[in-house]
Amino acid sequence: MRIRQNLKVLVPISLAALLALACGSADEPASSPKPAVEGHAIAAPTTPADLDQALLVAISKFEMREGKPFPLSELLVLSRTGGEWQATSVEDPGSNVFHKAMVYTPPSGNPAILTLGGMAAAVKLWRVGEEGLAPVETLWQKDFGGKFSRMRDAEVADLYGDGMPAIAVATHDQGVFAVIHPNADGSYAVDEMHQEANTFVHEIEIGDLDGDGVLEVYATPSAPNKLDGKPQPGKVVRYLPKSGDGPVEVADLGMRHAKEIYVGDVDGDGRDELYVSIEAAEGGDLEIRRYEAGTDPAAGAIVATLADPMCRFLTVGDVEGDGAKEMIIAAKDSGLWLARPGSDPNAPWDVSLVDADSKGFEHASLLVDLDGDGQDELYVASDDAKEIRRYVWNGSALVREVIYSRKSPLPILTWNIMPVPLELVR
Repeated sequence: MRIRQNLKVLVPISLAALLALACGSADEPASSPKPAVEGHAIAAPTTPADLDQALLVAISKFEMREGKPFPLSELLVLSRTGGEWQATSVEDPGSNVFHKAMVYTPPSGNPAILTLGGMAAAVKLWRVGEEGLAPVETLWQKDFGGKFSRMRDAEVADLYGDGMPAIAVATHDQGVFAVIHPNADGSYAVDEMHQEANTFVHEIEIGDLDGDGVLEVYATPSAPNKLDGKPQPGKVVRYLPKSGDGPVEVADLGMRHAKEIYVGDVDGDGRDELYVSIEAAEGGDLEIRRYEAGTDPAAGAIVATLADPMCRFLTVGDVEGDGAKEMIIAAKDSGLWLARPGSDPNAPWDVSLVDADSKGFEHASLLVDLDGDGQDELYVASDDAKEIRRYVWNGSALVREVIYSRKSPLPILTWNIMPVPLELVR
């Protein structure tokens, strides 16, 4: 399906300057339910008074120093207790950005918070102690020798078939792909499988497209970011850490590139697929392409097309609780879109607008069932509005509730949102 609107393709100059820099205290939670789509007279969502899981939100915030915006890391925790959303936050003085935060369970069996930082590049474990949530162990830290040293993305899986939760990591700006492998004695080894100078690797996904039982890792290397809308070559590559193979190109994007991919079984056939969000160039359209195992890298089925410069978040879940999966496309300017595969998943999908009033350069989003009712809620950081919002399916549409609002006039960048058990952050 092709959706067109009149949209600006170029990033505003003021924000672009902040983005170049970017790559505490919490503000007020909020509650103001409203329909997600104009013209729908639909009920406000019902949010449980208490949730046993919270949200981890990785943020770059800014403060003015010597008349210039200076980036700082912030890890925001949003929890729901007594009918109210509560917000707390911590910073990491050693890094000016948290590119990702998520739950990680090391071989010891005690889960912790895993963060990826930039400038200095570090992968750290955090736990709650007498001083609150704080880093307790650095799994890997390195200066890669380029202009930037950033741990950009990571995913966790048993990549070697030995039962150990390995961490696949992508970095800026020397194009390092590495795997942090825990050892039985509690130490960690790092296998730097590939390095490519002057290269940003934005995204990591793990899956098994060929169904052989061996997990593959997919990554998105490209030249350093351009913010002018001009062509920028890109590709998606595959690694096999268990055998040491890679990189192998699986998606040739020509003079376009992708900073967001998703790997998983969206169509329900029991086999993973690769979805690539290909950014527009020179006024073109955003495309979501679908690749199965063995797809020609120069091919790929176009399942959605939007008149938007980019989409840096694809999230998949079951918003209706009927067992079928949907995809949320969180585009930069045109808003949130709900995409559903049909009987032929390689044909254009049904794409409908969820909320045109949700925007952001990253536009971090997550489908997850925090309240345990059998259907996923959608959590989104609308950075342009400085809000975090919760959407719930009411039978005919996704209905919006603002759960957090930020007062600072300075812009922010939200890099990811992930669920976390309350006991890990209190």
